[in-house]
Amino acid sequence: MEIVDANILLRYLLKDHDEMHKAAKSIIEDRNVFIPNEVVAETVYVLEKVYDIPRLKIRSAINILLDYKNLDLTSKDLLREALSLYSTRKLDFVDSILLAQNHVYKHTIHTFDKKLKGLLKT
Repeated sequence: MEIVDANILLRYLLKDHDEMHKAAKSIIEDRNVFIPNEVVAETVYVLEKVYDIPRLKIRSAINILLDYKNLDLTSKDLLREALSLYSTRKLDFVDSILLAQNHVYKHTIHTFDKKLKGLLKT
């Protein structure tokens, strides 16, 4: 199994370093690779906090990756829901994943976070 980290995704999405972008593009587009949810979460965090990219643009960019047939992700449906929640609410991405777990899989989420708790379906 081949796995990419957030640095590969960031260079691919940002196109900010020619040599690294070319290498990342080859990996993302030409190989069968696995992208763990943790890597997606780190990528979203860096895009938002370091590069100040708006949430809707982040959602769009990651959703495009979810359509790639050669990329294997833990759960594309879960990530799509988390991205939707993230782009429409004032939640960080990890809380959006937890809320998506509740919405998509009906998992019970235990939290002391009042904002998250108010959005959970019981």
